[in-house]
Amino acid sequence: MTTRDAVTVNGRSYAWPDRPLVVVCVDGSEPDYVRQAVAAGAMPYLAAALPAGTDRLADCVVPSFTNPNNLSIVTGVPPSAHGICGNYFFDRDAGAEVMMNDPRYLRCGTILAAFAARGARLAVVTAKDKLRRLLGHQMTGVCFSAEKANETTMAEHGIGDGLGLVGMPLPSVYSADLSEFVFAAGVKLMESMRPDVMYLSTTDYVQHKHAPGTAEANEFYRMMDGYFAKLAGLGATLAVTADHGMNAKTDAAGRPRVIYLQDHLDEWLGAAKARVILPITDPYVVHHGALGSFATVYLPEGADGERIRERMAALGGMELVLGRDAACRRFELPPDRVGDLVAVSERHVVLGTSEARHDLSGLDVPLRSHGGISEQTVPLLLNRPTPRGAANRRLRNFDIFDLALNHAT
Repeated sequence: MTTRDAVTVNGRSYAWPDRPLVVVCVDGSEPDYVRQAVAAGAMPYLAAALPAGTDRLADCVVPSFTNPNNLSIVTGVPPSAHGICGNYFFDRDAGAEVMMNDPRYLRCGTILAAFAARGARLAVVTAKDKLRRLLGHQMTGVCFSAEKANETTMAEHGIGDGLGLVGMPLPSVYSADLSEFVFAAGVKLMESMRPDVMYLSTTDYVQHKHAPGTAEANEFYRMMDGYFAKLAGLGATLAVTADHGMNAKTDAAGRPRVIYLQDHLDEWLGAAKARVILPITDPYVVHHGALGSFATVYLPEGADGERIRERMAALGGMELVLGRDAACRRFELPPDRVGDLVAVSERHVVLGTSEARHDLSGLDVPLRSHGGISEQTVPLLLNRPTPRGAANRRLRNFDIFDLALNHAT
């Protein structure tokens, strides 16, 4: 039974949408991508919509990676509440390093599932399948990935033929086409089922390869703008943010700047005594080599944690090294899923394990990556105005449902 009363999720109340709401997470969208594309005339729809709409900046979750931020956006709370603090982590209970893409790691419900439970029509389309099960946890409706659109079933995904719906070839996971498929699916779903709430999540393939203002980046944002215009033309409230920004991680000559933490720790403590976890790790490492600007370290019993913290902090290119408690307070992380130390590198530096364990042969352009404080600022855009007073507080990317449903006029 559908009721149009406000829906409360994780302590926050959300008004029922007065028209279809489309929330878009543009993976890796450093704010300058939109600014440069608009300035170049590549985004005519947003150029016209934003002056009368909402054009602000927000902070994403640190570590500035895909899974923690997408889950914060759809739960409205930080990782300390929802539990997803990386793409990859060390499961102490299992004694193993694992992908954090199983719903059993999620510690609270989502806004999507809550609206669906109240009778709203829901649709979710992600670029990569790693996110699908988390985003669709306990949600009834359509939920599938562009990566595996050829494998959809009504029982699991709420749609029998995702590929046929979109009418495009199955895209490569390493392509801009993967994101375009997400938007094309969103338009088809808006035309066919007109969901009350839709969530679209792209891939940062383009942003890992091309800086803001380049021809390739502007063309990618031109593609998105065309789909934004179509969704708005179908009567949708459009709310756009990002999971994280993106920066070059190289020296002046274009060579990767990497601090190989495991090599340093092996030298200080002995081989394989400490364990370095890189939460950026996922099955799609070709464009970043599993190198990001955030790492967590598990120390051996009896190690002098403060001494190791000081030595790590003194490494050239390191921005911040904190003990677990201080890091979890600052970044709102679940302490039981974080190591003894948390390390964050500077804007143009990434963190690795051992040099021998990172294969950078797949990089065909200078390394661009994310994960640190330097990639925390993201856009927060709506095609409807929101009162300035609604955002006097520090805005987070996971405030987007609140702004779109409770404050848009």
